[in-house]
Amino acid sequence: MKIAYQNVIWWFFFAVYNYMSLAQDEPLNVDVVGFFDEKNGLSEIAFQTAISNLNTMKDEIRFNPMSFVVNTTDSFENSKSLCDIVETSNVGGVFCPTSAKIAPIVESVGDNLNIPAIQVGWRPSATYTDILVNVYPVPTLLFQGLRAIVRNLQWRSIVVFYETAENLIRLQDILKTQDYNSGNKYNSLMLKELGPGPDYRSALKQIQNKSEYRIILDCKTENIVPILRQAKELKLLEPHFSYFLTSLDAHTVDLKVLNSSVNVTTVRIFEPESDNFKTAISNWNNYMKKMNIPGVGLDPYSVKTETALMHDSVHMFLKCITDLHATGKSVEPTKLSCENVDDKWVPGFDIASFMKAYTHETEGLYSITTPMKFDHLGRRTNFSIFVVEGNRDDVVAKWNPSDPDVLQFFKSEEDRNKELERKWSEGIVTVASILGPPYLMKKKPKSETDLLEGNNRYEGFSMDLIALLAKDLNIKFKFEVLESGQRGAYDKATKSWNGLVREILDRRAELAICDLTITPERREVVDFSTPFMRLGISILYKKAEAKEANMYAFLDPFSVKLWLYSATLYLGITVVLFFISRISPQDWENPHPCEQEPEELENIWDMKNCLWLTLGSIMNQGCDILPKGLAPRMAASMWWFFSIIVTNSYMANLAAFLTNERSQASINSAEDLAKQTKIKYGTLEGGSTQNFFRDSNYSLYQRMWTSMEQSKPSVFEKSNDDGVARVQNTKNRLYAFLMESSTLEYQIMTKCDLKQVGNWLDSKGYGIAMPLDYPHRSRINEALLRMQEKGEINRLKDKWWKEKRSEPPCPKEAEDQDANKLALQNVGGVFIVLGVGLALAYIVGILEFLWNVRSVSVDEHISYMQALKVELMFALDVRKTKKRAKPAVSESSSSSRSPSMARSFLQSAGSFLRLDKINQLETPGSSRHTSRPLE
Repeated sequence: MKIAYQNVIWWFFFAVYNYMSLAQDEPLNVDVVGFFDEKNGLSEIAFQTAISNLNTMKDEIRFNPMSFVVNTTDSFENSKSLCDIVETSNVGGVFCPTSAKIAPIVESVGDNLNIPAIQVGWRPSATYTDILVNVYPVPTLLFQGLRAIVRNLQWRSIVVFYETAENLIRLQDILKTQDYNSGNKYNSLMLKELGPGPDYRSALKQIQNKSEYRIILDCKTENIVPILRQAKELKLLEPHFSYFLTSLDAHTVDLKVLNSSVNVTTVRIFEPESDNFKTAISNWNNYMKKMNIPGVGLDPYSVKTETALMHDSVHMFLKCITDLHATGKSVEPTKLSCENVDDKWVPGFDIASFMKAYTHETEGLYSITTPMKFDHLGRRTNFSIFVVEGNRDDVVAKWNPSDPDVLQFFKSEEDRNKELERKWSEGIVTVASILGPPYLMKKKPKSETDLLEGNNRYEGFSMDLIALLAKDLNIKFKFEVLESGQRGAYDKATKSWNGLVREILDRRAELAICDLTITPERREVVDFSTPFMRLGISILYKKAEAKEANMYAFLDPFSVKLWLYSATLYLGITVVLFFISRISPQDWENPHPCEQEPEELENIWDMKNCLWLTLGSIMNQGCDILPKGLAPRMAASMWWFFSIIVTNSYMANLAAFLTNERSQASINSAEDLAKQTKIKYGTLEGGSTQNFFRDSNYSLYQRMWTSMEQSKPSVFEKSNDDGVARVQNTKNRLYAFLMESSTLEYQIMTKCDLKQVGNWLDSKGYGIAMPLDYPHRSRINEALLRMQEKGEINRLKDKWWKEKRSEPPCPKEAEDQDANKLALQNVGGVFIVLGVGLALAYIVGILEFLWNVRSVSVDEHISYMQALKVELMFALDVRKTKKRAKPAVSESSSSSRSPSMARSFLQSAGSFLRLDKINQLETPGSSRHTSRPLE
């Protein structure tokens, strides 16, 4: 009996012990409520799977998932559903819906009851409370990340398409990076609202003619493909366009359906190829299979950001409650009532605070959106943004808030450049140009059967330069010639560009080359390479027409009549002076001053001396004898006065006539052009030279522009060739053409009637045009610099400016300092007059010498030949400076010969002609008979 009692007592204690043990090991039940937009959606599956997996590993707490589909049209019903749940269940946390209309109601109920609320979506006007935690990246940091990505894309000009004004909040940091001024002609930022849809064409059409190819699209994920389809219809999805999609779910869109090679950049905050994500996908597939939910075999790229955040947030919440419970803190939920304002769950605040302070490391088993950290408001401050280009699996970079200004690339810069080079070399680069020597010309076939195709149709400096670049860069190219011949100017009427710039803007060409000047206006819409040629604006003018040289130009200062009048007056004055001197008593002088009372007086003013006096006066040389009488002096003075006037007038006019070419209308600088109105001047219409004068603030160039603009007919030409032809054909050199020095230099090398006037008016360069943000610009610049260092560009210029010219080059002219000097042909007549005069003097001298020989032969009674021999021998002996009064002849010679009949005849003739007056024989007792007026 005793043993039976003992067994009963033992079994009693054993039962009590087992009961107590079982009661102590019973798990804590925590209900977790989740609100979702659809039944059995992927977010709900992630929610259910996470709780189910954790329940299999933890025994101390059992989490009960409670899923509800929100009613997007009745917020009161959603709040009533949550209140019914908390009154009948032990709710430990609520996962709020993503709807911006419904979420505030759920959050408000949780805040009133102190039940932790977890958000997984972004709402711009969210109000953070003590129990609210948001696992979605904090907007300010997320927007900084988007800005860093756009900045790294180096898009200087952006078009932003957005659906609603709410989207602008998400884009505010991007908008701040771009300059915008409503008063500017060009802006780097354009904002376009897409509207409610589904037809977005009206908004997209606004950029068709704007030459904008960098587009940011901020819209709902489900609208991305419809919008891009309509953009493709408007040809806004060509390969040269680039799109940046701000949606974090853009990876779920298969852009291959667009069948376009457009450049697309997307972002996401998780990596579908990570191990944790693959594990999560596997768990979701298993759960769906277990629950017979259709959709087994999920595509990793179909998972939205909301689902990934739901997965991580559920794991974080459950782990926080488990860890907090392990510390001894009470996390046991209770039933609550929404009607009782004082009814609150006390552990709710501790759980929310523990979540905000908790860090879920990347090593964790379940994290697929990188580590989670929160600030004191419960906003997530740690996440990563993955940048994807092209294919959804081509991740190129990552951004992290810890280093907001840096984008971490997964490939080195060298690898990225190699990839760009590879893609570039695989295609064909289209190069636009215009015809114009020496830059590009049509090649002449060698024979009639020679068929020229492709690039072989053209030749010139531009072709050779691009060929050298292509060889250096290992690319292929093709030339497309623009028939309009326009380089590129902005038309204010149509608000668009023309010419080569238009070709670049419309992406019909990747590069454009010719004598295309780099200007600030063009650089606003296209990029340029480093200049391959330096130049400036200069003046093309026609040379003065060379007149036929006149050797007798020294006669031009006086007319023929004046020369005849002067010669007649010279002879007349001589005769007048001769007679005045003969009647003037003062000019009759004593021939022998030692005789006090001479029998005869002498007058030296014969016709020969009078001619010498008047000639010396007019030649400004004077005379060694001068008149003494009052009347002759008055006549000579009046002749001297006349001579001064005539001689000085002649010298002044002679200088003007001999330098007649220099005195023609001419210009030497831009200042000379601006100061006069006779010579017209113009530029190429629509070119950079015209823009230079139009936009210049320098007063001189403003005056020149006003003059050009007001000239009638127009002084602007359609092409440089037309301007050159106008300079050549305008009469009297009354037109000058302002053009770029490189082309001007080419023209004057063979057009010898043209010249360059003055120095450059500015300094600029020719460059290769390309689209804005062209990825290969740096490589082109490097290749050009290498070519310049090797002298290849200079060799090309010599080739096409000199060697390849079919026209003969102009002969080299004299130096500038010799250009204004008189040449021999200008004064050659003076030399002729001098030569003729000297020849006449020499002939007269010979005649005088022969006549003197005759006199000697007569006086000395010798033969003419003997006298000639004696006089000639003396004249040729230059050492003798003294001459005997009578020639030395032998007596035998003089006596052996008697005067001949010829001599007698000459003596008779001389006596008849009174030649004895010229050489009068001195005989004793002879008297000098000089005419004298009768007293």
